[in-house]
Amino acid sequence: MQESSSKTEEVAQRLRIQYNELAELAGSLAHEIKNPLSVIRMNMELLAEDFADAETPHERRALTKIETVQKQCTRLENLLRDFLKFARLRDLELSPGSLNDVVERVLAFFEPQAKQSDIEFIRFLDPALPSIKLDEQTLHAALLNLVKNSLEAMPDGGQLLARTRLTRNGVALDLIDTGCGMDSKTAMRMFEAFYSTKNGGSGLGLPTARKIIEAHGGRISVQSDVGRGTQFTLEFPQPARIQ
Repeated sequence: MQESSSKTEEVAQRLRIQYNELAELAGSLAHEIKNPLSVIRMNMELLAEDFADAETPHERRALTKIETVQKQCTRLENLLRDFLKFARLRDLELSPGSLNDVVERVLAFFEPQAKQSDIEFIRFLDPALPSIKLDEQTLHAALLNLVKNSLEAMPDGGQLLARTRLTRNGVALDLIDTGCGMDSKTAMRMFEAFYSTKNGGSGLGLPTARKIIEAHGGRISVQSDVGRGTQFTLEFPQPARIQ
């Protein structure tokens, strides 16, 4: 058990080093894109002011084109922001913590939205679940992405079950929704960067969640049936000894 945990932590450390190298490259590239994009947005805003009182058909067409460019600037800025979140996974500060507590905070955050959407949260959180090494801030962000995805799959209401449990080598979290589900092709690609089935989606939310979980030495899997729902399973290693 101790040897297995040690190997898992070594793999996680190698992944964090690779992620940090990618983050440096991404940061430089992002700034190269962000600066000219800001100039374009600023000039579009100035042009929009010039055509604010458009009267002729020509002026109205020009204003429509300006607004189109502004919308695309916003889309690119959002994509850039999400990419930076994806690439700039900082070196995690892992310390003993409760997975149950993180799950509870995420569900509490979405509780008002869930009630408004007629979605019921069901909790089966093992009170005897042992502590694991985690970075609360980044793990919280990963679970936010996953729960948000589940809620969006239930526009007409439903249930989301959050269950924590012991496994042979650690602990696991199951997030099971009664949403629309997805076909096998979508399930296989949903963790690919920039893959999205949503209009305007960046396709980086779920890849970011997976990246965070892997940086914890864990793994994530998905099972889904069209019309029946989706289950995310997150597995985390339990250190041989936590002081």
